[in-house]
Amino acid sequence: MKRTLVIAPGPTANGDLHLGHLAGPFLAADVCARYARAAGRDVLFGTGVHFTQNYIVTTARRLGVQPEDLRVRSAGQVEETLAAAGIRPDGFVRFGDRYVKTVRHFFERLHSAGKLRLQAVRFPYAPRTGEYLTDAYVRGGCPVCLADGCAGLCENCGHWIASGDLIGPRSTLDPDDPVELREEQVLVLPLEDHREALVEYFARQSATMRPRLAQMIEEILSRPLPDYPVTLPIAWGIPAPFPEVAGQVIYADAETIAWSMHCTALAAEHRGAVLAADDELWFSDAGAEVVYFFGSDAGFAFAVVGAAMLLALGGYVLPGHFVTNEFYELDHDKFSTSRGHVVTGRELAAEVPRDLIRFYLASTSPDFQRTNFTREALEQVTGARLVRPWNRVADKVATWTGRGPLAVSERSRAAAGLMLNRFAAAYDVRRFSLTSVAFTLSEQLARLDRWEVGPDDAGDFCHEVEVFLRCAGPVLIDLAGEAFPDPAIPAAPRAADTAPVTRITPVRLPRLAETGQ
Repeated sequence: MKRTLVIAPGPTANGDLHLGHLAGPFLAADVCARYARAAGRDVLFGTGVHFTQNYIVTTARRLGVQPEDLRVRSAGQVEETLAAAGIRPDGFVRFGDRYVKTVRHFFERLHSAGKLRLQAVRFPYAPRTGEYLTDAYVRGGCPVCLADGCAGLCENCGHWIASGDLIGPRSTLDPDDPVELREEQVLVLPLEDHREALVEYFARQSATMRPRLAQMIEEILSRPLPDYPVTLPIAWGIPAPFPEVAGQVIYADAETIAWSMHCTALAAEHRGAVLAADDELWFSDAGAEVVYFFGSDAGFAFAVVGAAMLLALGGYVLPGHFVTNEFYELDHDKFSTSRGHVVTGRELAAEVPRDLIRFYLASTSPDFQRTNFTREALEQVTGARLVRPWNRVADKVATWTGRGPLAVSERSRAAAGLMLNRFAAAYDVRRFSLTSVAFTLSEQLARLDRWEVGPDDAGDFCHEVEVFLRCAGPVLIDLAGEAFPDPAIPAAPRAADTAPVTRITPVRLPRLAETGQ
């Protein structure tokens, strides 16, 4: 059986996770991993926190705390919030000596293989402080879409923005400081050297990529690919182990593959594996499939640069799927910790049952476009589409408990097979969609709610309710977990190696509480 490595790249360790984070990659990755595991597949799910972006420095400065303290505190908050939402990774990346060793070793291999080049690169520079300004340290206009933002990955178009290419760069550390452009020798990965292999790779990926990632890939491949910096002339980050760039650090956004390898190694070890190295699961002959879940603005770093690095080293599997998402808004405005416009997962989970949170976030998931969260809509949607219909269905099942085994017809077995297929289509990683999962869940629950149950079809009804709840289990984790300690999803009744269900003994099913209860 091919092992699946599900990865939700870690957020920057400069704060807690808000609902925008959860509704994007983290809930989707958790649901995907839960379904695949319940369906009998070998799955490792990893996430964590990214500790080396200089956004940690700028946030710490704004908050009046030390960057090291902020990143440790943020990691703990992220873990707590994931747990509050029922998101259960096998591995969680924290900053430590092992991580640093993994990153340095990865780039030492690229360096010794001759895949990195020393090159003069322009950076914004603040003469007053003598500092180069990269990523969070500098803002300006995106040279592709004109949106204002920091250097690095453009949140608007998804392209990578070299610091020296920003339009009208200005310092975020001190907006009144004059800024000029200066050249500095850094190590770069020439992406153009891997154009042919990247074109071939993304041609294979095009059928399953979501629109904004596909558009970004198409746009960047239509022009010369950039020389991507691997080291930067700043102080925050992992020190680069190369004498020709002494005093520089490894570019945080270039750590994507090393971070991912460390993440999956931690996940495997949590499940009892003993690995010789963090990259062991990524060797081509290991037979694993890598599936990424991330926001569309991270596509360049993980999809393009990540694939180029794996191609440069050779012998590694390339990611099989990229499941991206757009922004999730709060009251039709972007989540913003700095403006206090935010709701964290822990805050909401303290007031609302987490199955309802998971269902609503799935229903409004920003799979293909920006979507919105409001507390009023959560109460309305979960009450009308989940809580009240489910409780009516549970009450119907309760009237048939204690009466012994009930007959299940061929018609019901066929209907259950169709229901399984509809859920499987939404969960399948090639077309994975949380909104499709939530839609299928709502439609099937509404069908069961409309069922007028009598003595002749009570067994059919109870059978289809059980199949429904097992299929909904990756989203409704507490409801399904209370009803069925065994999380396995039944195989389609028509499968050749599956004994047909002919009788069922109904069990009393748990009820759901509404948000205000």
